[in-house]
Amino acid sequence: MSKRIYSLDVLRSIAITIMLFLDAPPDEIYSVLQHADWAGLTVPDIAFPMFAFAMGAGAAISMSKRPFTTRRILKRTALMFAVGLFLNFLPAIINFLFVADFTLGNFFDAAILHGRLFGVLQRLAVTYALGIFIVRAIKNDIGIFIAAIVILSLSSLGYHVYAPDNPFSEAHNISRAVDYIFPGANHIYTPTHDPEGLYGSIAGTASVLFGYLAGRILIDNATLRDKIFLMVGLGIALLIAGGLWSNFDIISKKLWTTPFALINAGGNFLVLALLTKIFAVSARAKNFAQPFDTLGRNPLFFFFANNFVLTFLIMNSGIYFWLYQHTTAGFISTEIGATLFCALWCLLWFPIAELFKRFNIVIKL
Repeated sequence: MSKRIYSLDVLRSIAITIMLFLDAPPDEIYSVLQHADWAGLTVPDIAFPMFAFAMGAGAAISMSKRPFTTRRILKRTALMFAVGLFLNFLPAIINFLFVADFTLGNFFDAAILHGRLFGVLQRLAVTYALGIFIVRAIKNDIGIFIAAIVILSLSSLGYHVYAPDNPFSEAHNISRAVDYIFPGANHIYTPTHDPEGLYGSIAGTASVLFGYLAGRILIDNATLRDKIFLMVGLGIALLIAGGLWSNFDIISKKLWTTPFALINAGGNFLVLALLTKIFAVSARAKNFAQPFDTLGRNPLFFFFANNFVLTFLIMNSGIYFWLYQHTTAGFISTEIGATLFCALWCLLWFPIAELFKRFNIVIKL
């Protein structure tokens, strides 16, 4: 197997661990550990853009070894989208298979007529395809950076042109309007919007492009000092740009607004620079981070597996909530008990990831 970049695997794993945590709360947890309602930035809001960033970086490393053909790009895009659809339809599939009075008509209504089309994996699929086709067309790092800024500018402009008086109103914005056109009101996450809808994929593509540039820096022949300097410089510049842009656009994960993308990309550059530096100078730090390295080798598989298992446990007579009630429920407080249970649930995946590593199992989505 080709040599992996340790810092990137750990970055991926941090992102996927937060995502696993987010799917697991059996009860009320602290607000800082929940997505911001509409505007703002909390800890969970960094996970998805961090993973998109890491996906772009991984693509840069893979493309340096073997060019991506159109067929390969479309194949991976279709696979991610299909797996995401399967997760969306899984509750209806379980009901159809195990609930006696859940008919084929019920399944058709739940999955086909009212099933959600987009989701986390679908957003990753769309932004991955758009991002890779852009880098194949431009082939120049400065040009790719400019393309990312142009994409974010167009995304921002769309909100202001569509609703100049209140561009980011929850009830009236361009992202919601696009959702209602495609995939339609019957196929979105909530009646008002879809946090992984089509319009947000525009700015999401910029997150992938910034990650691609980070990957290019990691594999460059420059010295470690120069790599760290460049990543830190880009990180600070993007953070400043995001902060300035937030005077005009809200910071919103649900809309994947321009300042949201810029601030997260800036933070990701800084975190990746820090990890790269630490692992280069400290073997002890590398050993300490080994559990995260293992999870980062199959991140999308564990995201899928976590959602699959949770859906089964929750729908099968509420086994998941039974486990919670008989373990950490009410420990000190509702929030602490539920947060502790989430943490324990995440930890269960680490030994499985270690087995995957030892047997050199890599499942690519």
